[in-house]
Amino acid sequence: MQGIKTLGIISIPLLFLTGCDWFDSDNDDNTTTPPPAAESSYVRVHHTSADAPDVNVVAGGSALIEGLAYQDSSAVLEVDAGDYDVSVEGILADGETVEAIAPTSLTLAADMRYEVFAIGQLGDESLEPLVVETMVSEIAAGESRIHVVHAAYGAPTVDVYLTAPDAALADEEADLTLAFGEDSGQLDVPAGDYRVRLTAAGESTAVYDSGTLALADGGDYVIAATNNTAANTENSPVALQVTDGTDTLVVYDADTGADVRVVHAVADAPNVDVTLNDAAEPQIADLPFLSATGYLNLAADEYSVDVAAAGGNPVVISDAALAVENAVSYSVYAVGELSTIGLQVIAESRRRVATEAQVQLIHASPSAGSVDIYVTPTTDISGAEPQFSDIPFDAEALVSTGNVSLPPGDYVVTVTATGTTDIAIQTGVLTLEAGGLYTAAAVDATDGGLPPQLLLMDDLAN
Repeated sequence: MQGIKTLGIISIPLLFLTGCDWFDSDNDDNTTTPPPAAESSYVRVHHTSADAPDVNVVAGGSALIEGLAYQDSSAVLEVDAGDYDVSVEGILADGETVEAIAPTSLTLAADMRYEVFAIGQLGDESLEPLVVETMVSEIAAGESRIHVVHAAYGAPTVDVYLTAPDAALADEEADLTLAFGEDSGQLDVPAGDYRVRLTAAGESTAVYDSGTLALADGGDYVIAATNNTAANTENSPVALQVTDGTDTLVVYDADTGADVRVVHAVADAPNVDVTLNDAAEPQIADLPFLSATGYLNLAADEYSVDVAAAGGNPVVISDAALAVENAVSYSVYAVGELSTIGLQVIAESRRRVATEAQVQLIHASPSAGSVDIYVTPTTDISGAEPQFSDIPFDAEALVSTGNVSLPPGDYVVTVTATGTTDIAIQTGVLTLEAGGLYTAAAVDATDGGLPPQLLLMDDLAN
């Protein structure tokens, strides 16, 4: 049966829920008559809340789904038809859980599939379930089935165009008009290549363009418009979360581009200009040490990068290659010392989560050697264990902790030489807020050498 996959990826055995004590039985006799075979219903859950953490889906006190991430969908779960109370838990940074969506009573009918979406925002308490019912049925040969849902919080009512890839939008009529929380129902279309475009209702300018999408013969797709949190969010606010029952793919606007910022982390280098593709004027001018630019949106492509002292001379990096992908954010670090200056690239995660602070630490100090990093409630690190140990400086592959989730609160970050409690860098008390993004790079002292210092970015720079 197309689109129906029994439970195979969930970490606990929940394929057939009759083994759980969800229903009391008053039948206490010793009859040997077997009960009638249970009729099946089908459930799939979609995480479409941009500021919510990973979630568990709970029914009858048992976790049906664990650790479902934003813009991901579960497998299709086969359950016995009947009445269930289903709730959603947010997973906090310390591993504890909090109720994100209160228990919702669902009556699951036989031979029906229920698509359950977590929509809205956790931060403003608008998070709620959206339950969409569909019949389980075969898909005709040569056809694909699509089901479109508007789950992009804050986005207006949109017109949806499903066209041939080369069709001019001006020549087409909208196939659907959907407000937030509305869905198309199941639509069967000939299998083949398509292009999905969205406009504000009644408008003719696309605010989303998928590029070419292939719909397979017999494919059964749920397509949810969600909030883009990856790059260029102002101009490309929407991304499509597409699941076929087995895999989930996020399809960004084909023209989202990449967001790129440049970080000057070379202590003995002067202010610099950065020029892409031999442009007549630098795209970034007079950038000083201990500074990071804002994000510059670039088309997904390969670029040649020149870095020169402010004013254009001397050139300290010539024709460095920089390849950027669509819908990815990057930080490009100028690192090392002036005599060995190079560029290193770190891909960034910029989605803010309402229940946690996210902290990233980068080792960009060539003089410091390998370090340990402590994150503690106070300046006292005696008896504490470092959260990160033996972090080296590597001019060829800059080392980052990645975004580490912490409960909101007060913290002190301490950097020591590896294996010692000799403090090289120690912050004051930092108040890290829920939804915050905090980035700090350890760099050499001004003019070079020791002691190292911190270059502060994102919310630490504010």
